[in-house]
Amino acid sequence: MKNELKLIYEQAFNKKDDLQYFFSPGRVNLIGEHTDYNGGHVFPSTISLGTYGVASRRTDQMIRCYSANYPELGYIEFQLNNLEFNENHEWVNYVKGVILQFIKRGYVFEAGFDLAIKGNIPGGGLSSSASLELLICVMFESLYGFDIKRLEMVKLSRAVENEYIGVNCGIMDQFIIGMGKKDHAILLDTNTLQYKHVKLDLEDYIILIGNTNKKRTLADSKYNERFNECQTALKLMQSVVDINSLGELTIEAFETHKHVLTDDVLFRRARHAVYENQRTLKSFEALENGDLLSFGQFMNDSHESLKDDYEVSCLELDTMVDSMRQQTGVIGSRMTGAGFGGCTVSLVKKANVEQIIDAVSHDYLKKIGYAGDFHIVEIGDGACKL
Repeated sequence: MKNELKLIYEQAFNKKDDLQYFFSPGRVNLIGEHTDYNGGHVFPSTISLGTYGVASRRTDQMIRCYSANYPELGYIEFQLNNLEFNENHEWVNYVKGVILQFIKRGYVFEAGFDLAIKGNIPGGGLSSSASLELLICVMFESLYGFDIKRLEMVKLSRAVENEYIGVNCGIMDQFIIGMGKKDHAILLDTNTLQYKHVKLDLEDYIILIGNTNKKRTLADSKYNERFNECQTALKLMQSVVDINSLGELTIEAFETHKHVLTDDVLFRRARHAVYENQRTLKSFEALENGDLLSFGQFMNDSHESLKDDYEVSCLELDTMVDSMRQQTGVIGSRMTGAGFGGCTVSLVKKANVEQIIDAVSHDYLKKIGYAGDFHIVEIGDGACKL
């Protein structure tokens, strides 16, 4: 990959430099969807697909960015003293946002840089934006010699989404990409940021990502809408119980006090947040006990809740999940990510994977009219210098 990145860089900027190389993975959330901004638990892992970057420092204040995934854009350039959001700069706004967060924390950029990237994260729902943010963080750490702790990278990357991009996401995506560990998932309490690396022993099963190839055009706006709905539900719950987040509610407490949620939409949004949080904790226990079948069933239950209570699924996701569940060797399947398109995650028997992909591909094409893609992924480390 280094040779390919070197060639991409030299062709983009028409020069040869002393280069540094970086990689930042995508992530898949095994279970615990839309719980992170509700103070609940999540159970994600990194994946072997991600964002690659190659960069060098400049001697002036110019910054130039190029993506091999969007060659038609050419390289996008801006000055260190002009970090305003610009719709025409597309993905490069994330780079600007990270720079601003570093500056806000007292880091000084004496010069700009040239950056070329190439990503292979499929579709939506696997956190390509957080992957890019953490890539930029580890790049700055190396390129400028910044002394920054990994958790600070995670927090400032989330701040980019919340304060600069305008998406009210939680901290899960940035946390797992920054703190990921090979062959492990992380059980994270998003309320306290207490976490535990969990060895992911799937025995004869593997993680299969299904990309619906449905673009998530509504994801950001609906994400903020769901965030606001949950905040409203939380305020109503706080009138009868002393909590700071929906994630603090047990199922029993929710059922006892649900009468305050007289609006059906708010009731269903809160029910998902509470029950999904408890499913995540139960899934962790099942995995620790080697009970993969129960883990798979919790994944299935998660999808139904996301579809019916949280209403973030869509025809394409439901079609792929339903077809997956009908196949021999699949013990769990669900949408992953914000929803309204993007990807599914399934636990499938390694010996059956080819037949499963063939069967689901046929079903999906027949019912949707265009093809989906499938990716077997491994679990690697978090963002790093290569």
